[in-house]
Amino acid sequence: MLYLVGLGLGDAEDITVKGLEAVRRCRRVYLEAYTSVLTVGKEALEEFYGKELILADREMVEQEADSLLKEADVCDVAFLVVGDPFGATTHSDLVLRAVKLGIPYKVIHNASIMNAVGCCGLQLYNFGETVSIVFWTDTWKPESFFDKIEKNRRNGMHTLCLLDIKVKEQSLENLMKGRKIYEPPRYMSVNQAAEQLLAIIQNRRLQGEKPEITENTICVGLARVGALDEKIASGTLQQMSTVELGAPLHSLIVTGTMHPLELEMLKLFSVDNSSFENNVCQRTA
Repeated sequence: MLYLVGLGLGDAEDITVKGLEAVRRCRRVYLEAYTSVLTVGKEALEEFYGKELILADREMVEQEADSLLKEADVCDVAFLVVGDPFGATTHSDLVLRAVKLGIPYKVIHNASIMNAVGCCGLQLYNFGETVSIVFWTDTWKPESFFDKIEKNRRNGMHTLCLLDIKVKEQSLENLMKGRKIYEPPRYMSVNQAAEQLLAIIQNRRLQGEKPEITENTICVGLARVGALDEKIASGTLQQMSTVELGAPLHSLIVTGTMHPLELEMLKLFSVDNSSFENNVCQRTA
């Protein structure tokens, strides 16, 4: 059996009882290590689970999936994913490979940022399409995610923005020369995401457009959701570019039309209450 086990968002103890039982009876246990991170290291997980973990980076999962599934037809193998196995990034390919090899699989779900984001007070059914904001480079500055945020906002919906994670990335030079030398991990902050959105707003104005989102649009910054030191801040997009939320992982929400109850909840986390005084994006029902 192949088990895909969600680990939740905080620490080693966030695994479900069902998930922990599965892990403890598996012969091999892999920890997916490229779409998200927990607030504790691999060693803390190993101690709590009572199992040695094999780190599975993007390269292994995408290029060596068959080795990961080896012997899963005759013994139990677990694939651990921070959050939920099918939360931010799907692992459908692994499931399809297992099915093709005649290996049964079982998914054990857990909390992910996709539902835990409700901790800020915005109602989950008022969210539109989730977007990813990637790190810009000097030569590559995509803006397609901005169009999706605008579409959500026109429809009165909030947008959850998942912020870029760069783990085991190679420089262009090392990639071209085939050298297995990797750059230090990088995790996008709410500040960086807000700065890129502000830059896009300026670009659109220079092109004669009137963006749906402005410097004064109410946003929410979240850091380490589910951990003991979880941090939430609400305010304008401009304020999000300077707010300090600390260590990763960060997420950003661009609000749509808000119910009065949602506004009241966001004020609990406000950087400055005056940010909400002129906000007209409200609904009464």
